[in-house]
Amino acid sequence: MDATWPAAALHRAGDWLLREGRGGGKRVSAASTARPDADIAAMEAAQQALGQPALAMIRPGQEALDARLEAAGYRLVDPVLLMAGPVDAVAAGVLTPVTAFDVWPPLAIQRDLWAEQGIGPERLAVMARVGGDKTAILGRIEDRAAGAAFVARAGDLAMVHAVEVLPPWRRRGLARQMMRAAAQWAQARGCARIALAVTSGNAPARALYSGLGLEIAGAYHYRVR
Repeated sequence: MDATWPAAALHRAGDWLLREGRGGGKRVSAASTARPDADIAAMEAAQQALGQPALAMIRPGQEALDARLEAAGYRLVDPVLLMAGPVDAVAAGVLTPVTAFDVWPPLAIQRDLWAEQGIGPERLAVMARVGGDKTAILGRIEDRAAGAAFVARAGDLAMVHAVEVLPPWRRRGLARQMMRAAAQWAQARGCARIALAVTSGNAPARALYSGLGLEIAGAYHYRVR
């Protein structure tokens, strides 16, 4: 996640690792720690110094830290599942002509489409910061652009981010075509697996990814003061 959706900078505050997001969302603005007794006040002060909310990412096995944050007035937000599977399974099949293809840098229409779905310049800046192989997927249906996604490689793993399809064209197979295009791009670069993060409450997206052969491989959630 940190390699394919990177923060603008990383900072240390005691036992905490802080991500400086510059408006790029929770994934690049959250603090994390491996210690259950980490000083919460130190994290709060460091986040405040960065102009960010007091936000922590909690992973499985961190129940003690989670309970401490809850007791300190932090509410749970955005439970997330990490789903992953073989690239070959997702890439299998033939792409419908001119339905989904990769392009970098993103076209203006992709930027506009992302902006319509709340993915603005700050998140585009996250994509631009990725130093390795990366691309943007454009999805088309009924002779118009209706979907966009971002994919980047970290070793033999490809991570897909910012998958968006405009509401009138959802549940018509476009996201599946876009995922296939992302997997074929990753396959050509030697990736063995493909993965993404999805909120646990997004049942339609989870069903789509499960149907493509992705399985739950991890989880996390946030606590915000």
